Amino acid sequence: MRSRTTTWFECKIRYEKTMEDGTQKKVTETYTVDALSFTEAEASIIEEMSAYISGEFEVRDIKKAAYGEVFFSDSPSADRWYKTKLQFITIDDKTEKEKRSNVNYLVHAASLPQAVKSIDEVMGGTMVDYLIAAVAETQIMDVFEHNKIAGQGKTEVDDKPEYEQAGGEEAK
Repeated sequence: MRSRTTTWFECKIRYEKTMEDGTQKKVTETYTVDALSFTEAEASIIEEMSAYISGEFEVRDIKKAAYGEVFFSDSPSADRWYKTKLQFITIDDKTEKEKRSNVNYLVHAASLPQAVKSIDEVMGGTMVDYLIAAVAETQIMDVFEHNKIAGQGKTEVDDKPEYEQAGGEEAK
């Protein structure tokens, strides 16, 4: 399981889909992309969906998604996306009262129990007290990262200086 913090946008796409019985049906599906703006989100979802949809489609809606992080799974059985709400528990130093702050996460898993297990695996490695307040399956079909990890689709951001990339030994 890997995670990455960024700004996420949920995009609704409407297109004519070929069903299992061969008939054509207009469907609207939700996808999530990371982007810096609504404009970039629209360009990104159009680029991603052009590879999967033959024919015309339209972007029906784009809205910012309030996910603190997205937890991706490398498991081949993970085919669903779950919206989870975690409550982080802190103690106010002045009043000594318990304070809870809510953060939403998107979790890729095969089932609801697997989503809970994934959260516990990721959060168990932290020193933060938390409570899983809610877990619900979403209608999200897929999540597209703008800068994916190398070997898993697109290229990763290469932040080495140019002289190290091109120069080889003589650059040292």
